[in-house]
Amino acid sequence: MTSDSDSRALGAFLKARRAQLTPRECGLTETDSARKVAGLRREEVAQLAAISVDYYTRLEQGRVRASVPVLTTLARALRLDDDQQSYLYELAGRSDARPRRRRPAQRLRPAMRRLLDQLTETPALVLGKRLDILAWNPAAVALYTDFAAVPAHRRNYMRLLFTDPLVRQMHQDWPHDAREAVAALRMEAAADPDDPDLAQLVGELSLQDPDFRTWWAEHRVNSASYGTKHYRHHLVGELTLDCDTWTSPDGSGQRLMILTAEPGSPSHDALRILTSWTTGQPSTDRAEDLNR
Repeated sequence: MTSDSDSRALGAFLKARRAQLTPRECGLTETDSARKVAGLRREEVAQLAAISVDYYTRLEQGRVRASVPVLTTLARALRLDDDQQSYLYELAGRSDARPRRRRPAQRLRPAMRRLLDQLTETPALVLGKRLDILAWNPAAVALYTDFAAVPAHRRNYMRLLFTDPLVRQMHQDWPHDAREAVAALRMEAAADPDDPDLAQLVGELSLQDPDFRTWWAEHRVNSASYGTKHYRHHLVGELTLDCDTWTSPDGSGQRLMILTAEPGSPSHDALRILTSWTTGQPSTDRAEDLNR
């Protein structure tokens, strides 16, 4: 058990650490309004860690004992290094319970790579946990964006959908598509509710987008593996594409997402024009494995 002095020390450490960080460092959008405190506000830390502001406030005040999952998400939200994490767990009386094993790296399956290499005229993505984008083919780059230009740790379908202006604007009915994507992420959360990376993603998007915050609070779920996408591409105009997703049978959670158009349709012709500009380019996966 932690003593009162340890609880006060933990609160003081949390307060001092958030004062050292800027919203920009944590991937948050800075506003023009004057900040009354140095660094992050309590509500910003709470949302980054996907916990309530009241709960986080009581932590800083030493009035509640943090669980291991909460400490894990706080450590990530506050960008703590190894020594700082050890200190955090020691103050919380959880040093022996601290998770020591890293989560397995998300590595692209060879079969998925072969499939991407063979889909030369069809946009395709490989999605991992939390809808992280693990790999893509040139046709997907032509349709969406240059994934290689996105920092690896931010290469996530949900982040792009909510924060990338080009990706957001290409959806003819963005509110509908985005809300369905949030429901799909809710299904991800059910599979691994203690995932600190998922908590960080939810916290960031909750702070940055009020629609995400509202839709996440609805607790809608969606496990649909197919549907229709209505896009308005800045180069070829309107596209109506069937989106089908296949889950790998090996339990890795990796999914292949493929977008196709009805043969002979205007969308089919437009998609052929769009993908013809990338013919001959190799499929690409992220250079870094995500050890999560």
